Amino acid sequence: MAIQVQGVSKQFGSFQAVADINLEIGADSLVALLGPSGCGKSTLLRLIAGLESPDTGSIWLSGQDATRQRLQERNIGFVFQHYALFKHLSVRENIAFGMAVRKFPKAQAQRRVDELLELVQLTGLGNRYPAQLSGGQRQRVALARALAVEPSVLLLDEPFGALDAKVRKDLRGWLRRLHNEVHVTTFFVTHDPEEAMEIADTIVVMNKGRVEQVGSPIEIYDQPASSFVMGFLGQVNAVPHTSPLFPSATDAVEVFVRPHDLQVVAAPTPNSAPARVERLLHMGWHVQAELALESGQTLTALISREQFNALGLAPAQQVHVLLSNPRSFNAESARRVQIPA
Repeated sequence: MAIQVQGVSKQFGSFQAVADINLEIGADSLVALLGPSGCGKSTLLRLIAGLESPDTGSIWLSGQDATRQRLQERNIGFVFQHYALFKHLSVRENIAFGMAVRKFPKAQAQRRVDELLELVQLTGLGNRYPAQLSGGQRQRVALARALAVEPSVLLLDEPFGALDAKVRKDLRGWLRRLHNEVHVTTFFVTHDPEEAMEIADTIVVMNKGRVEQVGSPIEIYDQPASSFVMGFLGQVNAVPHTSPLFPSATDAVEVFVRPHDLQVVAAPTPNSAPARVERLLHMGWHVQAELALESGQTLTALISREQFNALGLAPAQQVHVLLSNPRSFNAESARRVQIPA
């Protein structure tokens, strides 16, 4: 199912949750809605689901205006962060709940539950209750329940937020494989850039109720549309335009560079600047170096262990740094964005 969001705004009291959102989501897409807490991403998801009504604008599903349709009329599956399973029902009964409400024939519902238990890798656990399952297993039950009625769209609101790091990592790959099997348009909310880049084909970045950028993970990371997007997708150094690291004048007030694009060398080179090693953090496959320029500004560089050993870095050591792939942002403009099928 394709989704179109046209000029949608929603306000709660004096708080503008979303403002003039325009999106086109292609059928069978796997899309991440990414942004910080309070940016409006969950509100947008609820508007698409029919759990909230927009103040202005319209929502179209498969070419039909669904703005005033109820959730039950939209053929949408919704998965919440905290599972929302019925504690007094077994796994089988939880999965079958939506089918019972819609009065599916009993034999058909039983077959569907069996199929879904196998799909979410819970075969043999159908008679257990939610309290007897791990967090990851309960989340898979919630996903199976949402898929039971064969929705055209699957919406997930921070689906892995309540889980520990290892379970979250495992479920990311599982959700990606699940989407490849069921081919349902999937739209999930997350505040974790790594999660969005690992799972989604396309990422929608939101900030303060507006869409900042839409693109593939590599486009969002390598070609950020704003300083906000660049900073939210990973650590950055903000370098004043007056810094000796720039060979010529720039119109930008600040230039941004990621730590892995900050090169550390032992001897001066063209366009490099002297720096002093303030602190070294060993982080497995790489080393994080905090470097102080003569101006007093501190920059963070990520270097490989091989480079660290070759330079023989130590606190208080004098080195030289230069920028690779710096980016500046002088203006940001509103734009209509489209997610291809």
